[in-house]
Amino acid sequence: MSVNTTPHHSPPVSTESPSLFNHLETLSTRELLAGINSVDQTVPQVVARALPQIEALVEATVVRLQRGGRLFYIGAGTSGRLGILDASECPPTFGVPAGLVVGIIAGGDSAIRKAVENAEDDPQQAWRDLAAYTITADDILVGIAASGRTPYVVGGMALARRHGIATGCIVCNPDSAVAAVADYPVEVVTGPEFVTGSTRLKAGTAQKLVLNMLTTATMIRLGKVKGNKMVDMQLSNLKLVDRGEKMIMDELGIEQDEAASLLKQHGSVRAAIEARK
Repeated sequence: MSVNTTPHHSPPVSTESPSLFNHLETLSTRELLAGINSVDQTVPQVVARALPQIEALVEATVVRLQRGGRLFYIGAGTSGRLGILDASECPPTFGVPAGLVVGIIAGGDSAIRKAVENAEDDPQQAWRDLAAYTITADDILVGIAASGRTPYVVGGMALARRHGIATGCIVCNPDSAVAAVADYPVEVVTGPEFVTGSTRLKAGTAQKLVLNMLTTATMIRLGKVKGNKMVDMQLSNLKLVDRGEKMIMDELGIEQDEAASLLKQHGSVRAAIEARK
């Protein structure tokens, strides 16, 4: 099945507009850092303006995960890596299965560490990658693309839509081809980068903030947090075991020795608290 990834018009690509700074090579280290910091401070404001869009995407994600579906991310380059990062942190943070949130990058896992030439240019490949996971209409797919025009992402989302799969996106330009094939678009329009076109900077930061919101809010809605604590987190190292013991101490008003015993007996913070109560 083929898909046309060409938008109907030529929207502005603000992420590739010339930097507001110039002659960067003549600036001191302090001047460079101050410049980067000054533009970074605009990112949370941009994300705040997109809160209604993010809310809609979270609600759609919650519905599908409640009925047994999964959350998929597709992206290329920095965008793809950010999706994989967010997906990989959900199991240890919230105790969910590794396959509940899945990040897929153009070019495959080798592209996580090293760029794969032209991987993002095939509009059919993302659907082939998704088909390997047997994606269905119970799932939801979120395309991540700073430019909003990556063929790998546009094509994957368009084909997913044809198969009745809900689609969302996180893009950093207005009126993009990716947003046009998203049921739940999130547009965080970050504008020119400090280094012209380097969207791993402001755009990447904005995408990471939205991803943080998407999975954190979704997991809270799914009951994976109690009060403000990660009661379902995986106890995968001594630091997390210690944190778990302190959660139990705070919740039950007991000493650490008893909390440690409960945690060892029941295997999770939630189970230890519920057993004692």
